[in-house]
Amino acid sequence: MNIATKRHLERRAFLRGAGTVLSLPFLEAMVPAFATRAQAAVGQPPPRFLAMCATLGFHTPFLFPQETGADYTLTPYLEPLKDLKGDFSVISGLQHMEQNGANGHTSEMTWLTSAKHPGLAGFKNTISIDQLIAEQIGAQTRFPSLILGTGSDSLSWSASGVPLPAESSPSKAFQQLFVDGTPAEIAAQVRGLKRGRSILDTVTGQAKKLHGELGKRDQEKLDEYFSAVRDLEGRLVQNEEWVQKPKPKIDAKPPTDIQSRTDAIGKMMLMQDLIVLALQTDSTRTVTLRLSGMNAVPEIEGVKNDWHNLSHHGQDPAKIEELKVIEKAEFTAFASFLTKLKTAALLDSTSVIFGSNLGNASAHNTANIPLVLAGGGFKHGRHIAIDKEKHVFSNLFVSLAQRMGVEANKFGFSTGVLDINQA
Repeated sequence: MNIATKRHLERRAFLRGAGTVLSLPFLEAMVPAFATRAQAAVGQPPPRFLAMCATLGFHTPFLFPQETGADYTLTPYLEPLKDLKGDFSVISGLQHMEQNGANGHTSEMTWLTSAKHPGLAGFKNTISIDQLIAEQIGAQTRFPSLILGTGSDSLSWSASGVPLPAESSPSKAFQQLFVDGTPAEIAAQVRGLKRGRSILDTVTGQAKKLHGELGKRDQEKLDEYFSAVRDLEGRLVQNEEWVQKPKPKIDAKPPTDIQSRTDAIGKMMLMQDLIVLALQTDSTRTVTLRLSGMNAVPEIEGVKNDWHNLSHHGQDPAKIEELKVIEKAEFTAFASFLTKLKTAALLDSTSVIFGSNLGNASAHNTANIPLVLAGGGFKHGRHIAIDKEKHVFSNLFVSLAQRMGVEANKFGFSTGVLDINQA
C-alpha cells in the first residue's frame, strides 16, 4: 500500500495578508501526491483536448462490440481503426441525460455543456467543457480555443451561456492561424482591439449605474451581461498581446474551400487536416468540430437517399445498410485523422472524443450515446461498458478537464469522475 505523506497545494495557491494577495510560483507541493518528477517535468508535451460531434448520430449496433474488455471483435465502424486499436477505447453505456427539448435535435446544443431540456421555455445554456478548459489554459497559446464546424453552428458556449460562432471555412481558419498581416494591417488590428476595450469600459460603467435601479430579474440579466463583457474583455486583451507576435511558419499549402454543400466527408477531412496543423504549431490546445448532417444526398459512392431521412430508418434494413455506407465513411476519415496525429507525435498528448449527442438518431434518443475516446495517454485498446452508477456523460468531462490541468471536481450535473484507466 502507498500512503501519500506530502502536503498537496492547489496550483493556484495564494498568500494573503494586510490587504495584499500574492500568487505563488509553481512548487513541488503542487504536484499531485502520487505524481512522479517525470510527470511534473516541464519538457513534457502539453495536454490537448479535441471534441468532434456528428449531429445525426451513429447506428450503434455497427459501433459497439458484443464483447467488453480488450478481446473484442471489431465492428463495421471500428474496422477502419484496426491498426490503431491500442490508441482508442470505445465506450458504451453513457447517458446524455434529461435532454428532452424543443425538438429531437436540440441535444446537440448541450452535448458539451450538459444543461437540461435544451430549447424549452426558460432554458439557458451553460459553459461548454472546451471553454471551461480554455478559460484556465487558453492564455498559453495564440488562440484560447479553435471552434470549427462543417456548418455554421458550433458546439461551444461561453460562461454566460452564449453560443460561440464556428468557423466553417478552412481557408479563413488557415489564414487566421498562419498568415501574418502587413504592418499596416497589424497596426489597424491593434487600434481596433484598443477601441473595442474602450467601448466596453464605457458601456460597463453606464450599465453599473443602472443596476441599483432595476428589479431582481433585470439585475440578473445585467449580471449575465457583465459576465459576457468580462469574457470579451479577456479575449481582447489576450488578442492584443498576440497580434504583434509572428505567426508560425509552415510548409503546408492553404486549403481550398469545398464549394459543394453535399461533400460532407471532404469537408470533414479538410477541417481535420487543419486541426493537425493547429496542434503541431501549438496555436491552440482546445478544439471543437461540429460535423453537420444534411437534408440531402451526400457525395459518397453507394448513397442515393437523403441522409437525414436515412438516419430515421425505423429499422428498415435497406435504409440501415445505406446509412452504414455514410457512417463508415466518417469512421474511415476519423481513422485517417488519428493516424496523422500519431505520425506527428500528437496523439498521446491529445484527448480526442468522437461521437454524437444521439444514441438512437431514428428515435431522437440520447441514451447510450456513441463515443470513441482516443489518445490522451489513457489506457486504451478496450470496449468499456459503463455501469449504471457511473453512466452520466458529464462524469467523463470532469476526468478530461483534470487531464488538461483544470481544477474541476464537478461539471454540469456530474455525479463523480469517470476514470477511464480504472473503468
